[in-house]
Amino acid sequence: METQQEHAAAAANAAHADHADAGARGMSLRAVELAVAALLLAAAAVVIWSNHRIGAGWAADGPEAGYFPLRVGVIVLVCSLAVAWQAWRTPADAIFASWQQLRQVCVILLPLSVYVALIGWLGIYVASAIFIAGFMMAVGKAEWWRAVLLGAGINLVLFWIFEIQFRVPLPKGPLEAALGF
Repeated sequence: METQQEHAAAAANAAHADHADAGARGMSLRAVELAVAALLLAAAAVVIWSNHRIGAGWAADGPEAGYFPLRVGVIVLVCSLAVAWQAWRTPADAIFASWQQLRQVCVILLPLSVYVALIGWLGIYVASAIFIAGFMMAVGKAEWWRAVLLGAGINLVLFWIFEIQFRVPLPKGPLEAALGF
């Protein structure tokens, strides 16, 4: 059984944790929702305008090319207005994500973006080997030789599986071209 002092200490710790969470700084939920609403609104406007331009009515032989896409654009427009209305009703101090949480997302998102960009230049196998090795060293704190061996080894196995066994061509870069693939 919990003593009265332990119960009081636990309650104080819980209150302190709630207060710390309430005071956490980060990206506003309202700002994120309004940004999403604005992006949806812009996409809907482009869809509506472009499909109206190509013809969104009913012709003698049936619907024109833009008939259904224009209506989908109108639905997205209505949804964007609903998201904006809901965002204005959200408390101004509500936090979408703390800055620490966003930093953790960037630890993954930024290297992943570089990896995707490198696929076009280096091919998927070399870019993947660099990505795996870099991630192992930066995030996993692995020794460089282990990271390089695993990054290269995994991609050699993947190359053998996809290119040789399944004969599925994946994006290749200058290294594969130099080796005759």
